[in-house]
Amino acid sequence: VEKYRPQALSELVSHRDILSTVQRFISEDRLPHLLLYGPPGTGKTSTILACARQLYREREFGSMVLELNASDDRGIDIVRGPILSFASTRTIFKKGFKLVILDEADAMTQDAQNALRRVIEKFTENTRFCLICNYLSKIIPALQSRCTRFRFGPLTPELMVPRLQHVIQEEGVDVTEDGMKALVTLSSGDMRRALNILQSTSMAFGKVTEENVYTCTGHPLKADIANILDWMLNQDFSTAYRRITELKTLKGLALQDILTEIHLFVHRGGQRVQLQMILERPDFSLAFSKGFLLSAVDFPPSIRIQLLIKLADIEYRLAAGTSEKIQLSSLIAAFQVTRDLVVAEA
Repeated sequence: VEKYRPQALSELVSHRDILSTVQRFISEDRLPHLLLYGPPGTGKTSTILACARQLYREREFGSMVLELNASDDRGIDIVRGPILSFASTRTIFKKGFKLVILDEADAMTQDAQNALRRVIEKFTENTRFCLICNYLSKIIPALQSRCTRFRFGPLTPELMVPRLQHVIQEEGVDVTEDGMKALVTLSSGDMRRALNILQSTSMAFGKVTEENVYTCTGHPLKADIANILDWMLNQDFSTAYRRITELKTLKGLALQDILTEIHLFVHRGGQRVQLQMILERPDFSLAFSKGFLLSAVDFPPSIRIQLLIKLADIEYRLAAGTSEKIQLSSLIAAFQVTRDLVVAEA
């Protein structure tokens, strides 16, 4: 991850609008205080470090840039001590401003943030502050209003794939097409996570395929989820319960993960799941004797809504620390009730 961290603004793969704005600030020498926020692995720290490299030469870096991370102490004493003394001193030989980078600023206490607002205001002439955080709501409004805010959204697959391919080529890793898809899906817009998964999978298995990626991250395979859905909709309760329990034990799956994947299936509609129903009534038996294809999309809206509410309840109960066995039976029950409702409607 560090080996391929972008060194210049031009190397960053996404957020072109933000980068062009920042580039203009730098070229006109009018850099404001910055507040960069957004999910991890989207290039916030890389952006400000690339800016700093563009602003200062290698040997000035130490005296002109103060970088504090969440791992460093950034309580009120540090704000009143080192940060204050760094911001208040001018550089003798170089005109321009110093740069204070506060990474993971949402981990700072309210008191430290309050102490910071006066410092920012007082020394604007010779110091610029850049706050980086994941959650904007954890930064006090007083600091937000003193900074120019930029939101770094999750990266799109179109932007991630070329960068991943570059790293794969440089490292000579063997990656299949479905492996690449799995990397992008599992990292959900977090470039750092994608590279970490790529590295650990290639070290563990040598070849990066979809199955290896899912196994390495401990994620349930799509095929397993399809099987679980199939059993819940087509088998009787005890068979479904037994089979899912066996699969959970065999693959070491947590119910929480299964639930998340199934929710996506129901929500977006995944692959088609065959619901084999041969109804007793003669006028129906012909239509359904070949099995009735029920995709997750084909649940009637009212029934789907009921199912989603049930899934949400189960997730809430799991989070409260209840027994997985009981919640698993609840999950199967929810799907079997849904199945009966679909049959009744049909």
